[in-house]
Amino acid sequence: MKDNWIKHPTILNGDTVDLLPLELNHFDELYIAAADKKLWEFIPSDCSVKEKFYEVYHAALEEREKGNHYPFVIFHKPTGKLIGSTRFLDIVERDRKLEIGWTWITADHWATNINFECKLLLLTFAFEKLSALRVQLKTDETNLRSRKAIQKIGAQFEGILRKDRIRDNGTSRNTAYFSILDTEWEMVKEHLGRQIEERNKKVP
Repeated sequence: MKDNWIKHPTILNGDTVDLLPLELNHFDELYIAAADKKLWEFIPSDCSVKEKFYEVYHAALEEREKGNHYPFVIFHKPTGKLIGSTRFLDIVERDRKLEIGWTWITADHWATNINFECKLLLLTFAFEKLSALRVQLKTDETNLRSRKAIQKIGAQFEGILRKDRIRDNGTSRNTAYFSILDTEWEMVKEHLGRQIEERNKKVP
């Protein structure tokens, strides 16, 4: 692997989850988690289809070699299972910017602290280890649940890019763009910490 901005292996350890670098030996277990079709409703590629899943995640490893992506699996410590995936992508070291995306978590962990914890781990690494200036997040314009979740993190809405992607079914999607800047990070970090603490209090 060439000398990429994100060194391999990078492991991000949290309280409930660890973000582990995606490897070939994760694929079979990860696909079991990914096979729920509703996880992919607003994502251009439907990775509940086994052939598409393996195509997409083999490509993710190739993009890691090039330094363009850095994919993780989400390891749930209480159960010892893989419950999803996330990654850095569109990595541009020269401009000190990157994106967090391709994030999905199994439905039984929706509305928990898992997404917030993953984002806290990724953003802390981006701003405090890489000294990034900008972290971008985006989602389908019609994915109101995802848009709400991104805004809850503390990201700023930047606008809609029209006909930004072509889905596997040939239709075009408009994309809602959000970002967090280095000058906003401390405030966002405090906000995320409070979100996680409040959700932990609700867990019986």
